[in-house]
Amino acid sequence: MSEHDKVEGQLTVGLDVGDRYTHACVLDPDGVILEETRLATNARALRHRFEGKERQRVVLEAGVHSPWISRLLVELGQEVYVANPRRLRAIYENENKCDRVDARYLARIGRLDPALLFPLSHRTAQAQADLAVLRSRAALVRARSSLIRFVRGVVKSSGGRIPACDARLFARKAELHLPAELRPALSLLLATIADMDARIGEYDNEIESMATERYPETDLLRQVAGVGPITAATFVLTVEDPTRFARCRSIGSYLGLRPRRDESGTINRQLRITKAGDGALRSLLVSCSQYILGHFGPDTDLAAGVFTSRSAAARMARSVRWWPSPANYRCFSCGSGQQVRSTSPCETLAYRGPYPPHDDGRGALALGGAC
Repeated sequence: MSEHDKVEGQLTVGLDVGDRYTHACVLDPDGVILEETRLATNARALRHRFEGKERQRVVLEAGVHSPWISRLLVELGQEVYVANPRRLRAIYENENKCDRVDARYLARIGRLDPALLFPLSHRTAQAQADLAVLRSRAALVRARSSLIRFVRGVVKSSGGRIPACDARLFARKAELHLPAELRPALSLLLATIADMDARIGEYDNEIESMATERYPETDLLRQVAGVGPITAATFVLTVEDPTRFARCRSIGSYLGLRPRRDESGTINRQLRITKAGDGALRSLLVSCSQYILGHFGPDTDLAAGVFTSRSAAARMARSVRWWPSPANYRCFSCGSGQQVRSTSPCETLAYRGPYPPHDDGRGALALGGAC
């Protein structure tokens, strides 16, 4: 996305991207519609339409196809803005909504003022591919959990019971407690669960290598006792460029941990968190916060009385900073590369302890102040 002012005489193109077809609306500098057309949603059609053309301002909404389309259009020399669909009420609340009208709205808003689009910056292709590895592992873990719940439910409905155990040991332990009449039905499922354990282990090894070789900054995060490659890599790949945040606390809003606001006069309603941004990292942070507040968490001032209500998890997660602690780590957010002193504005409280169940087996986190 380019931030410079609109070039005199520059055309504005609104793209409403669908899974198979993309509707385009082209406006001249005066807002007159020059062309409305439909393209196939593939690289070949987009190259044929934009390659070799004068620089145009292209506006599209964030979605499944927007990462690769935006990278392709930038490569072709176009000025690209990826709009935040949550902020475009004029489009998704339009009573006459259709693909052609949506393309018109995008073009007109982009021509007027791109800031009204609340434009987003997509991560790089390499970061997207590496994050897909983490997402694939998480999907496999969810699938394993679903199968485990199914097996437990079937056994329980037949009068049996499988003792509580770690998911990695479930296949072996369940084999010892299966009723004889259920073995033909469940033995293949147990073999599938055991195979999933092996595949998850392979993902763990791949993520370890990826974090070590391509993302050396994860070493700083993993200096906190308990932070492993999965947690560190998820944070680094989600944030990608920490310098785009003016303060550490902006991470809370970025991950949807900030409460919504509805204030008017003397009325100031207490609302839930926005849940914007990346749900996977937000879930991880909230899970860690719940662990610290729970019975198995370490004795800290946070758990002792600073946060005591059930809604404390979101508030604590909002204060989570994966930037290293003041005692012996460098400031990841500021990028200063200098040792952080206890008097530094980046001072944090480092939590060290056993991992929460949701984490990757090594979990711990840094909590505290803001840059």
